[in-house]
Amino acid sequence: MNKTNSIEDLSRRLVKFKKNISPLIFHNKKANELGHFNVYSRANFCTRLTPYNRRDYYKISLIIGTGVLNYADKVIEINKNALVFSNPIIPYSWEAISEKQEGYFCLFTGDFINSNDKASKLKDSPLFKIGGDPVFFLNDEQTQYLSEIYIKMLDEMKSDYIYKYDVMKNYLHILIHQALKLKPADSYYNHSNASSRITSLFIELLERQFPIDSIENSLRFKTAKDFANSMSIHVNHLNRAVKETTGKSTTQHIAERIVKEAKALLVHSDWNISEIAYSLGFEYPTYFNNFFKKHTNLSPKSLRH
Repeated sequence: MNKTNSIEDLSRRLVKFKKNISPLIFHNKKANELGHFNVYSRANFCTRLTPYNRRDYYKISLIIGTGVLNYADKVIEINKNALVFSNPIIPYSWEAISEKQEGYFCLFTGDFINSNDKASKLKDSPLFKIGGDPVFFLNDEQTQYLSEIYIKMLDEMKSDYIYKYDVMKNYLHILIHQALKLKPADSYYNHSNASSRITSLFIELLERQFPIDSIENSLRFKTAKDFANSMSIHVNHLNRAVKETTGKSTTQHIAERIVKEAKALLVHSDWNISEIAYSLGFEYPTYFNNFFKKHTNLSPKSLRH
């Protein structure tokens, strides 16, 4: 699988691609404290295809134009204007369809927006949450409003205002809250009882193991008992809570997530099937083949191009 793209690597590529555009701004004396940020017009940089990779930065894109977003193992057709959220954990790629590719995007590290204010922690935002929905389709009015926000960000980046990065943080929060209005955060955070809270923690622990980006780092938790032990509860308690909340067994959730990751690795990585099997916690490739066939009615080889 390709290596993780750093924000510095992207900066160099963007400068090389468009020499009259300044590189990503790095705060001088407080770089480590304040993190990195910049904003760009997509029309200046958008290529037909960006590779399927993880990045080490967050990205919020206002996409005006059509294309296909490969996000983890999902294939999402962007057939109208959209606001797209990307995080450093989940690999993605973009394949443009329409010749017209406009809009804007901003890039930033977690340190830039994660202040001491707990409410601003990106990990707590449903928009960047593992397993969440990264795409929000927009009508013309919403597109116009968000375009104006990005234009203000571009103008502010050109200014000499000493506190302009504080202004940028405010603009970032506006983008985030506009998306939350499109998809209320209550659907992510409302846990009505203990079973719901236990299930939410289980799902979070399950998703946190993915994506698999190294053959050496195989799954840590493979069974319901593994998860129960990590949560300091009895496995029967976990199984009852998950079944009550989701209608599916704990084992079914684990199997479905492993199948999902297996499909992504089979389609997007150059690892051989044995390497994929080991990375997903299977002691022998034949065990993986049998597991995959059981849950998909397909052989792993059938997904290879």
